[in-house]
Amino acid sequence: MSHPVSADRYFVPEPSYWPLVGSISLLLMASGAVMTMNSIANGGLVLLAGFAVLLVMLFGWFGRVIGESEGGSYNLQVDRSFRWSMSWFIFSEVMFFAAFFGALFYVRVLSVPDLASPDQAALWEGFKGHWPTAGPAAKDPFTVMHAWGIPAINTLLLLSSGATLTWAHWGMIANKRQQLIIGLALTIVLGLVFISLQAYEYAEAYSHLNLKLTTGVYGSTFYMLTGFHGFHVTLGATMLIVILIRAMKGHFTAERHFAFEAVAWYWHFVDVVWLGLFVVVYWL
Repeated sequence: MSHPVSADRYFVPEPSYWPLVGSISLLLMASGAVMTMNSIANGGLVLLAGFAVLLVMLFGWFGRVIGESEGGSYNLQVDRSFRWSMSWFIFSEVMFFAAFFGALFYVRVLSVPDLASPDQAALWEGFKGHWPTAGPAAKDPFTVMHAWGIPAINTLLLLSSGATLTWAHWGMIANKRQQLIIGLALTIVLGLVFISLQAYEYAEAYSHLNLKLTTGVYGSTFYMLTGFHGFHVTLGATMLIVILIRAMKGHFTAERHFAFEAVAWYWHFVDVVWLGLFVVVYWL
C-alpha cells in the first residue's frame, strides 16, 4: 500500500516482479523474430506472445507507478529523479537518430562520390556520383519521394500538434481541465493522421515508385530514418492516449504533472526529428 512521504524521505518501492516479466517478453520477441526470419515453425506465434507479455508488463508496471503517484508516495526528490531519467532517455534517442543521420551523411558526402571517382572507374564504369542513387550495383529504376506532397502535409500536422500540446499544457497550469483534454485530443488526432498518411505514402512508394527497402542505399536509408520516426510517433501517440485517459479521470494538478510533461518532451523531440528528416531526406 502507498503512503504519503515527507519531503526529506526518498520513496523506496517494494520488490517488483515486472522487470522479470519484461525480460521474458524480450526473450520471446527476439526468439520469435529469429524463428520467423529463418522460416522456423511457430515463429510468428512466439513473436506475438512476446508482444502480448510486453503489453501485460506495460499495463502492470505503469499502473503500479501511477497508483503510487496518485497515492502520494512521491515527493519532489522522486520527481527530480524522474526528470533526470526522462532527460537521459531522450538523450539516448537523440544519439539513436544521430547514428542514422550520420550514416546518411557518410553515404551522400563521402561514399557515393568516392565510388564515382576516377580511382573506382575500373570497378564501377559509368557510375555517376549523384544523389539520390541506389548505388552502383543497382539496376532497377525508382522514383524519389518528393517533399512537396504528403511529407509537407505531415510537417504541418506535426508542427500543429506541437502547438495543440503546448495549449493543453497551458490549460494544465491554469487548472482549465477542459482545455487540457481538448488540446490532448487534438494532438492525438493530428498524430494519428500523420501515421495514416505515412502508411499511405509507403504503400504508394512500394506499389508505384518501386521505392523499397531493397532499393539500394537510398531505399534503406529512407525507410530506416522515416520508419523509425513513424514508430516513435506511434509510441508517442499511445502515451498521449494514456495521458488523456488519466486527465479525464481527474489525475494531475497544476503543480504536480510530470507524466504529462515527460510525454510532452518526447512529442516535441519527435517533432524536431521530423523537421530534420523533412529537410535532409525529402528536400535536399
